[in-house]
Amino acid sequence: MPQPTTSARTDSASDASQLGHALKPRQLIMMGLGSAIGAGLFLGSGVGVQAAGPAVLVSYLVAGALVIIVMNALGEMAAARPTSGAFSVYAADAMGATAGATVGWLWWAQLVIVIAAESVGAAGLLSTIWPGMSVPLASLTFMLVFTAINLMGVKNFGEFEFWFAILKVVAIVAFIVIGAALVFGLLPNVASPGLSNFTPEGGFAPKGWAGIGAALLVVVFAFGGTEIVAVAAAETADPSRSLARAIRTVAWRILVFYIGSLSVIIAVVPWTSEALRSPFAAVLEAARIPGAATAITLIAVIALLSALNANLYGASRMIYSLAQRGEAPRWLARVDRRQVPALAVMSCVLFGFVATVLELWYPDRVLPVLLNIVGSTCLLVWTISLLSQLILRRRADRAGTPLPFRMRGFPWLTVSALVILALIFGLLLSSAQTRMQFLSMAALTAAIAIASETARRIRNKKRATG
Repeated sequence: MPQPTTSARTDSASDASQLGHALKPRQLIMMGLGSAIGAGLFLGSGVGVQAAGPAVLVSYLVAGALVIIVMNALGEMAAARPTSGAFSVYAADAMGATAGATVGWLWWAQLVIVIAAESVGAAGLLSTIWPGMSVPLASLTFMLVFTAINLMGVKNFGEFEFWFAILKVVAIVAFIVIGAALVFGLLPNVASPGLSNFTPEGGFAPKGWAGIGAALLVVVFAFGGTEIVAVAAAETADPSRSLARAIRTVAWRILVFYIGSLSVIIAVVPWTSEALRSPFAAVLEAARIPGAATAITLIAVIALLSALNANLYGASRMIYSLAQRGEAPRWLARVDRRQVPALAVMSCVLFGFVATVLELWYPDRVLPVLLNIVGSTCLLVWTISLLSQLILRRRADRAGTPLPFRMRGFPWLTVSALVILALIFGLLLSSAQTRMQFLSMAALTAAIAIASETARRIRNKKRATG
């Protein structure tokens, strides 16, 4: 890749001298896998099935292919230049400091809002199992616990995230095995539905391409968060090798778990069934597994807490990187003796605490509005990342710069992914339900870009006048 810009070079050097390299390759691999397996799969996959019928599998294949290309593009850049700013730094190198700062601040805003939503959501789910439990107390407890974990050092964070991911993976594998046994009539005293649910009431695609497109909007957001692997690579031993391994192993596993789970759900639960509100529980109940609803609820809680843990880490590293480049207050770039940007962690938590308290005071009023504003942010981050890779890879090839990890199929796969993203943005604009989300995100992006450019000009003017 090309030589970094001055601001990005400062970030990279500081990463090397201040942040540690305590994350292990196994932790990075499981983090990448776990970040894509969240409550959106366990609780939200039924929405996609209802939108497209069995043809939701096409939506998942398209979204899965998109995320694999994005991960490979990010992996190529991160292996060449591991830094906690990841795609924000690469955007700065490719398109200028304002582009880098904008995508960095936008991603940070999304994460700190989602942190609050995940804390409240996990507490709310637990209260369905234990009705006497205080949701506000549980939510704030989750925030305190995961703040402590992140302040204990990246090694401890990585170990917690590793075991969270293991639990989710084991749950999905068990679900697929039980579901396959049900479909093929291997469970005693349980009637097999066979494959008849793949083609009833309108066939495989009862709502046509419109349904597949509507489901794609639902499905694509389930993969949000995979980009955190590029951020974590900066604190991994031998990042180039570890990241390349993570990219290769995570991509196909995501497809196996998602496509495998959805195939079981479609085979067992008719796409018109109300039971799709909790699709995993519906399958386990059909298999006569006792306590299915409780088990799935607990797994969903684990998924939310895992995402909270990872998002707090990602947000703190992003704002640390922004501070290193002068795009955020410099004190946020300080690290403690554990090589943790503690002040950066606390700044992310502070926003999360405020949003959590407001949501608990005014239920279903605060967080839905905030989430609607940043709901499409992951799509913009992926778009900027692909554009950055397109620019930086061509620069590297022209200069003859060797790359530790080269994305195959360049530039055609990168361009294909950008076309898919353009179609998704078109779908967002064409739907009255999602148009405001897109426009709100666009307005926020423009505001951040203007503020960033204005602040930079003021700084440059002060330096010039001295």
